[in-house]
Amino acid sequence: MVTKLSDYSGEPISDLKLSDFSYDTLLELLKLYSRFYMALDGFWYLSIKERVNNEEALACDIKVWEKMGRYELSKITKLLNIQGNDMAAFIKGMQISPWFRVIESKFELSNHNNATLTITNCPTLNALEKEGEGRESQICNIVEPKVFKNYASFFNPDIKVKCLQSPPRKNKDGLCCQWQFTLAKGK
Repeated sequence: MVTKLSDYSGEPISDLKLSDFSYDTLLELLKLYSRFYMALDGFWYLSIKERVNNEEALACDIKVWEKMGRYELSKITKLLNIQGNDMAAFIKGMQISPWFRVIESKFELSNHNNATLTITNCPTLNALEKEGEGRESQICNIVEPKVFKNYASFFNPDIKVKCLQSPPRKNKDGLCCQWQFTLAKGK
């Protein structure tokens, strides 16, 4: 049996493949790639904010996530054979999204028409709170509802999105945000 790499500290491998790494290393690499995805979002947002203004950065952020969400979900659903237009398909698509892998969260599916998403750790919110400019209110209350609606609409445009709790938050160790997703029966 061939020993899988736990790191890449040795000599370069001319025909290196991801399959040369151990399962645990691949998981860590996947998490790191997901963090890169979110970091890129932050870097381009801040670049537009600095060069133009925050309003334009917000508008661009929404537009980019509309396009990226559809692109991302079309690839994910095809690769993993996620089918359907119900709440279960939406949840599965969200759970596999690269940006979703960087947060700590839990979906509760009360029935196939209602789900609650509770986010308990969000690196983006943590960074915005550390920045101290109050932008978390804009990102979490303007951008996120539109992003969630866009992701939900990929599966079914009748899925409704409602924010149950969002920043600013008083307790930095508590809940980041909470969302409710509903689909009227028969839709």
